[in-house]
Amino acid sequence: MAELIRPSTVLPAERSAITFFTSDGLKLIGEIARPIEDQRGIGLLCLHPLPTHGGMMDSHIYKKAANRLPELAGINVIRFNTRGTKSDQGVSEGHFGEAITEKEDVVAAINYSLEQLGMKELWVSGWSFGSDLALKYARDKRVRGLILLSPPLRFSTEDDLAFWREDGRSITALIPEFDDYLKPDQAKQRFSQIPQIELIDIKDGKHLWVGEPFVHRVLSEIVRVVAPERLPLPLEI
Repeated sequence: MAELIRPSTVLPAERSAITFFTSDGLKLIGEIARPIEDQRGIGLLCLHPLPTHGGMMDSHIYKKAANRLPELAGINVIRFNTRGTKSDQGVSEGHFGEAITEKEDVVAAINYSLEQLGMKELWVSGWSFGSDLALKYARDKRVRGLILLSPPLRFSTEDDLAFWREDGRSITALIPEFDDYLKPDQAKQRFSQIPQIELIDIKDGKHLWVGEPFVHRVLSEIVRVVAPERLPLPLEI
């Protein structure tokens, strides 16, 4: 008999701890969740919310992505703790860098995903603080595009946005109706200089995406960008 997918659902995947080093010598810890049979090498690199407010690689949307998307969508989900961030897997070396020194973390994670983990296609997703890191530092030409969740644009500058305008790569941003930092009307204004961005307003959504209906919506939007042939995502297994 089919069972509903619940917050605690963990579907089959090959899960391995990873460690890699930044150019300034810090060891960062993380995990990759691979599909059992991976034919395509599609990777989703996840940049977590603000660590000074509890953000980490296990922040619930990305933890649930790792628990579900390898099996449901054939996506490799790569998560890690930025410098000084702690989760159940351990703590990455270093100290919080106010979205400045984290540049080295993002660059190292992209290089590791492509060169050591062997991803053939890499997308970068940033949630809240992580969306600022994506806009500022995920500029490597090998990255296919960005998926932003609840972007506050707290650390991103107009120059960062101008880079993506000129670059032209795909950006999808999910904007909660009741976001604490950047609501849909504000997002339209702030992102107006990026013509290729797809802004998706999420009715009744909030910054932290609490509740299974919002989790399913966010994961479905990620899959729509990265592996659209695997939609719709099931609600039960």
